[in-house]
Amino acid sequence: MAQTVLHKAETRGHANHGWLNSYHTFSFANYYNPERMHFGALRVLNDDTVDAGMGFGKHPHDNMEIISIPLEGDLEHKDSMNNVAVIKNGDIQVMSAGTGIFHSEYNKDREQRVKFLQIWVFPDKKNVDPRYDQITLNADDRHNKLQQILSPNPEDEGVWIHQNAWFHLGKFDKGISTEYNLKAKGNGVYIFNLSGDIKVNDQILNTRDGYGIWDTDKFTITAETDAEFLLMEVPMLG
Repeated sequence: MAQTVLHKAETRGHANHGWLNSYHTFSFANYYNPERMHFGALRVLNDDTVDAGMGFGKHPHDNMEIISIPLEGDLEHKDSMNNVAVIKNGDIQVMSAGTGIFHSEYNKDREQRVKFLQIWVFPDKKNVDPRYDQITLNADDRHNKLQQILSPNPEDEGVWIHQNAWFHLGKFDKGISTEYNLKAKGNGVYIFNLSGDIKVNDQILNTRDGYGIWDTDKFTITAETDAEFLLMEVPMLG
C-alpha cells in the first residue's frame, strides 16, 4: 500500500530577508520542523526569489549534491573551481560539493527579480571531488510528457549526481495524464507542483503544493488545469 505525505504550499517555512524571499519545504536555516527534515535523500527544497541587483555572497558547502532550477530571470554563479556562468530559465545546474567548495550566486539585472528552486540531495558517497555542470533543456521535451532532467548516469539525459535519483519536469495541458514508473526499488517520489492543479492518483495538488509517495512502483498524474510540475525520485534511506 502506497505511503504518502502532503505539504500544502501555505504550510512551508518562510523567510523574507528583504532582498531574498524564500519558502522552505523542509527545515532550513532558521526554519526548523522536526516533522519536515527531509524526504528520503531529498534534504532541501527552497523556492527562492532574489531581488534585482542582489545575491548570495561567497559561502561553503560540502558533501551535498546541489541542484538549481531557474524559473525566471538570470542568476550569475561563481565558485572556487573557477567557474563563472549565468543560469536562466530553461537551464539546470548541478554541483557535487564533495570535499568542499565555495560559491556565490548573484542577480546582476538591475530591474528583474530572479526566481529559482534550490534543491539539496544527500550523496551516496562522501568526499568526492567537487564538480560543476550546467545544461540548457529543451522546453518542448516536457510538453504533455515527462522530460528527464537528472539521473545517476552521466550518459543519460539531463545532468547527473552521486545518488540513485531521477528528476523529471512536465508541462501538461488540461486533461493530459501519464503514468510514472519508479526506476529503483526502495525509492520514493516527491512531486512539487509549480503551477496549475494536478491530481496524483486521487490527491489534488494546487500551485506550490508538495506531495511525497513511496512504497509503490507507479502512480498516475493528471493535469486538472494547464500545469507544470517537478518529480524528484530519490532513495528513501531505509
